[in-house]
Amino acid sequence: MKPAAMSSAGEETDSRPLPPGWMSYMSPEGQTYYVNSSSKETTWRRPSLSAEAPQRPLARQHSSPYANGYLSSTKTCQSAETTDVALRKPTMKKQPPGSVSPAKRQIKEVKETKITINCVTFPLPGEGPEQQLLKPNEWSYCDYFWTDKKDPQGTTSVAGFEVLLQKQLKGKQMQKEMAEFIHERIKIEEEYAKNLSKLSLSPLAAQEEGTLGEAWTQLKKSFHDEAEVHLKFSNKLHSEVEKPLLTFRGDNFKKDLKKYDHHIADLRKQLASRYASVEKARKALADRQKDLEVKTQQLEIKLSNKTEEDIKKARRKSTQAGDDLMRCVDLYNQTQSKWFEEMVTTSMELEKLEVERIEWIQQHLRQYTTLRHETDMFNQSTVEPVDQLLQNVDPAKDRELWVKENKTGEVRPVDMDI
Repeated sequence: MKPAAMSSAGEETDSRPLPPGWMSYMSPEGQTYYVNSSSKETTWRRPSLSAEAPQRPLARQHSSPYANGYLSSTKTCQSAETTDVALRKPTMKKQPPGSVSPAKRQIKEVKETKITINCVTFPLPGEGPEQQLLKPNEWSYCDYFWTDKKDPQGTTSVAGFEVLLQKQLKGKQMQKEMAEFIHERIKIEEEYAKNLSKLSLSPLAAQEEGTLGEAWTQLKKSFHDEAEVHLKFSNKLHSEVEKPLLTFRGDNFKKDLKKYDHHIADLRKQLASRYASVEKARKALADRQKDLEVKTQQLEIKLSNKTEEDIKKARRKSTQAGDDLMRCVDLYNQTQSKWFEEMVTTSMELEKLEVERIEWIQQHLRQYTTLRHETDMFNQSTVEPVDQLLQNVDPAKDRELWVKENKTGEVRPVDMDI
């Protein structure tokens, strides 16, 4: 789906002979059209040898100032308008995603220019063939970032490729902030473990006795064990979640993005320079054509050897200007092709990097949930001994033990005499 390039020649695929005076050419979109060198009539329909009625004329638009690679030798027209150069210019009009593919946009820009040279029109079809996206139904970067994007205020615009680079930088920042968030979670875990360990050493209710005293002692010990679990959890969060998020794509990542940016920007500058060269060559050709027309008119008024020599010289200059324009068009098309290929390749590379970033974060956030489940399981194991001892608490046994240790004497009844 490469953007339409400038075209200067075409080939007739139908082997049937054309009527006298008719020539066939190929438009940049690959459609054949026909020009009558005598009447200057242009048409999409192939003229028939038996047809006498005039063919349907074409709109006076063009795709190139050349017919089959050279200038037409018929009488020149009075003016030459803008050449057909398919440069991808920034647009300020928003378009819904997927509405226009890169190649389709290119065709639309081609239709905005027209030229008439040597009374030969270079037609474009009313509607170009529908172009498919490079990666349909995937919302790929390579299909939707060819034009510039306005800021919310509408004062300035950002190149489509720059939008992709900003997405990468934003992703890097989000990754950093996630790491900071996990770090705060680690600090909470460490503080919690510290407080649990300290609480486990508290002397409160240390004198509780019996089976209840044993359960209470185990409960305080479970706080110490739980503190150890949370301390291990915080250490694993640091090594298995926080650190990978921080170190994924280090400082060199931003440098690589700058290389991408400079490379594409240089190609855009080259493309703009080639476009300017084509416009300059087109203007020079139009000037030469106008000069040739003036001298031809002078020859019709008064025949002289000097005028004929001037016409020959003007024709040579016109031919040279045509050759220069051909060269500029070729250079433009080469640069455009390189720019297009680099845009597609680089945008797909950035798309791949974004997928890798998301999958990397997903993997390590899943590791967080795994560690969290493990921590809950270990915490549960610290309270299981407490549950067992609490089930064995026996008030009667506790009373018996306490009485045996603290009794002062048995109660005996005493008879009293009157």
